[in-house]
Amino acid sequence: MAFFTHHVCRALSSSAVRNVVIKHVTIIGGGQMGAGIAQVAASTGHSVTLVDTNTDILKAAVKGIEGNLKRMVKKKFADKPEAGEEFIQKALQNVSTSTDAGSVVQGSDLVLEAIVENLKVKQDLFSGLDKLAPAHTIFASNTSSLSIADIASSTNRLDRFGGLHFFNPVPLMRLVEVIATSATSQETFDSLMNFSKMLGKTSVSCKDTPGFIVNRLLLPYIMEAFRMYERGDGSKEDIDVAMKLGCGYPMGPFELSDYVGLDTMKFIMDGWSADNPDNPIFAQSEMLNKMIAEGKLGKKTGEGFYKYK
Repeated sequence: MAFFTHHVCRALSSSAVRNVVIKHVTIIGGGQMGAGIAQVAASTGHSVTLVDTNTDILKAAVKGIEGNLKRMVKKKFADKPEAGEEFIQKALQNVSTSTDAGSVVQGSDLVLEAIVENLKVKQDLFSGLDKLAPAHTIFASNTSSLSIADIASSTNRLDRFGGLHFFNPVPLMRLVEVIATSATSQETFDSLMNFSKMLGKTSVSCKDTPGFIVNRLLLPYIMEAFRMYERGDGSKEDIDVAMKLGCGYPMGPFELSDYVGLDTMKFIMDGWSADNPDNPIFAQSEMLNKMIAEGKLGKKTGEGFYKYK
């Protein structure tokens, strides 16, 4: 009987999200990624609630969204300033803020988190919201390195849980990785793919593997660049120039590492290395560890592989 009940309930919950059009979005996390996703969603007509525990962060996020929209319309509506102003006002009207995630998720079609890259913190967040959100509500994570299935395991809506990995800066980067776990229903996956398209993004389907597609290829490439530099195979300047001119990349691996943050790179690689200790692709770099210990984290601290004013 328990087996039968479990599968009937799952079938009912799966049908509950069938053909759901995502209109009301709750975004947890008012940082750069959360604000960027909120801006794009609001600009495409979605009702967005941006949630954070810190009101100052929310105020800064809304101010940043308004500033970004103003810069965007200068180009998009260069010959129609009145239309540009109307676009800005409509987008801003679609954005509200809250410090109470539990209350706002009750009216959400999608709850998307963009908070600290910590598995337990994410699990605790979704575990609490799972008890408050309607049955049809889809949960998604913007994680770039953690397992979606591990995050979803704290909830009772495994079939309504997926990944939406946006790239920074969100308004400019066209790609979204849509991640399905083995338990994600086809209806949920289709809803997330359609939502990405409604945002004007190009979406790619990913399995729930370390780093999905982009980071799974990008980080080992960058780590190999570090090893080349450590071995003396090439200077960091020459390696950067070679990859920009030889492969057409906008930034070389050392420039990109400084932009992303060396501590962020190490955090991701440490997690992968712990899960795959025998895989040389995920081996650590002593040079990277030393730079982080010295506080050289990249552009955000004024020095990484290069120095910044």
